[in-house]
Parts: sequence; C-alpha cells; structure tokens
Amino acid sequence: MAYRKWCVSWLAVIALGAHAQTVVKIGLAAPLTGPVAHMGKDVESGAQLAIDELNSKPVAIGGKSIRFELVAEDDQGDPRQAVLVAQRLVEDGVAGVIGHLNSGPTIVAAKVYAQAGVPQIAPVATNPAYTAQGFKTTFRLMATDDQQGASLATLAAKLAGGRNIVLIDDRGAYGQGLMDQVEKTLRARGITHVSRDYTTDTAVAFQGILTKVKGDRAGVIVYGGADAQAGPMVKQMKALGIPAVFIGGDGVCTGEWTKLSSGSNEGQYCTQAGEPSSKMPRYADFEQRFEPRYGKVVVFAPYGYDAMMLLADAMRRAHSVDPHVYLHALETANYTGVIGTIRFNPQGDNRNGVVTVYQVQQGNLVPVFN
Repeated sequence: MAYRKWCVSWLAVIALGAHAQTVVKIGLAAPLTGPVAHMGKDVESGAQLAIDELNSKPVAIGGKSIRFELVAEDDQGDPRQAVLVAQRLVEDGVAGVIGHLNSGPTIVAAKVYAQAGVPQIAPVATNPAYTAQGFKTTFRLMATDDQQGASLATLAAKLAGGRNIVLIDDRGAYGQGLMDQVEKTLRARGITHVSRDYTTDTAVAFQGILTKVKGDRAGVIVYGGADAQAGPMVKQMKALGIPAVFIGGDGVCTGEWTKLSSGSNEGQYCTQAGEPSSKMPRYADFEQRFEPRYGKVVVFAPYGYDAMMLLADAMRRAHSVDPHVYLHALETANYTGVIGTIRFNPQGDNRNGVVTVYQVQQGNLVPVFN
C-alpha cells in the first residue's frame, strides 16, 4: 500500500513537471498616459493580442514549455523617463523589448538595452539616428524619416505650386528630424521658398504661428509631430480662414485625427511609413481578431503585434529564449506578418519599408498613392 502511494505521488510530480512553464518576459515601452497615449496603448494592445495567441497554444522552445508575459511601462514620451523605464525592464529580466514609440525615447533607451544585450524592436520610431548608433540589438519595422521626408517634400512641392512652404515641428526628435529631412530634400531640389517654425508637443493654441503663416500667404504647411497637435492646428487654420494645404507626417496619420480636429482636416493630407491596410496581406484577419477586444485600430497595433511575433519567431528558430543566443536569428528574420514581409538590413532597418500618402475624405484616411 505504501509503495502504491509512493508511485501515485511520483507520477503526480512528473505530471506537474510536464505542465510547468517557463515564463518569458517581454518588455513594452511607450507613452501610456498623456496626449499620445492612444498610440502607445494601440501598440500595447497589438503586442498583447500576439502574446495571448501564442500562449493559447503549446509553445515549446529549446525543449521547454514557454509562456510569454508582457511587462508594459509608461515612458510618457519623455527621453529622460525612457532611460529609467529601460533600466527597470532590464532589471526585471525581460528577454526582448517592443518600443519605444517616439523617436527621442527610442534613441536614448537603445544604449541601455544594447549594454544588457537585450534585443529591441521599435515598431514605429522613424528617426534614422536610432539604428545609426550601430547597436547590434536595435531593429525597426517602419520606414525611416529619410524615406518619409522625401515623400513629404515631393508632395509639398507638388501642392504648393510655387507658393511658400512652411515647415512646423514640435521640437521632438521625431518631428524636428522629419522636418529637417523635408527641408534638406526641398532645398536640394532648388526650392528656396521654405520657412521654419516650431511649437511643442503639449501645445493646443497655434494662433501666433498661423497668423504669421497667413501673412506669408503660404500654400502648404507641413507638420512634424503628433495628431494631438495637428487636430487643433487644422481646426484653428479653418477658423482663421487660411486656405493652405496641410500635410502631416505619420504621427498625424491616425484614426483619431478627424476626431481631434472636429472634422476640420477634411481634404488634408498625411503620410504613413508603411503600406495602407488594404495592401497588408493579413490585415483583415488581424482586424477581426483585434477589434472585438480592443475596439478600432488607431494605426500602430499591427506593428506591435508583428514585433512580438518576430521575437517569438527568432526564439523558435534559435531554440532559445536567451537574448544573446536568439539575437542572430532576429538579424536573419524573413517573416511575413500583418504589415507584410519583414527583413532587416545590417543596420537593423526594415528592407521593405514604404511610405503611403493619405487624404482625408469624409473623415476617413484614404490612400492616394505610395
């Protein structure tokens, strides 16, 4: 009888061990509070959906049963806070990081992850300085400002028709870097009727800048920043009777822009570093799974989802969740996700980055060309 009880107890231990799982923490850093929190939460929701789908089926890596866990941190879109967030994630033992959202925080946090050997996939940060730092741990899914800036410059020159072009940015690494590239491209093409102005990423009143724009009879305003500023900016343009065309970068090109502008963005333009959703091979299926849980996609959720799936794919191919081991598999990724095929160049940029131009038509972002 005692022997039988011992056998039953030992079999229970074996069964428990068979079902024991190794928890693999994945960090996510983005602004989860503040004026662009809707973008950060969009990325977080996409990443969480990916984790839940991975965990819904048995995941075995390196002979171990794996369960992924998302550790989300709010960097508030602030580079100083981003460094602290990065340090916390590293101390927490994350095996990889999805983030940050804004270029400034992404750039400064990269050094922390690189020193710890933790791979970092930036879903949407576009400033070239991020991967230009030369860290082996940095990867990017979106096209860079070099590419987007050229597209913005081409569109601005076309729509200006020889009239003045005003470039405005929010003084952040993303907005200022993007407008620097637009100005560089315009001047390289011999277009000299270009002026610069700036605001902040917390401003809501733009009458001073816009009054100057009206006096200069500008034909086009190009803005580098977020929808939280572009919304009230185009609303105030309309109130002041400014007939200029407004063009925003991808921080503007979100599903919230129409709401934030009370519809004053009708007919205006923005660019997005990425394919339109209609051309994303797996977007429709992703949307059907995402929206019942999180509501409408703002814009960046597919990038958060693909970033998580890329990390898991690299771990599977490397047969390890150790960042130092699976890093090489991430470098050689050839993965088809929601946004399309993702392959990285030696610097860590997506070889398949594209830029799409959208126009607001009846409150919706409609792709006009890419």
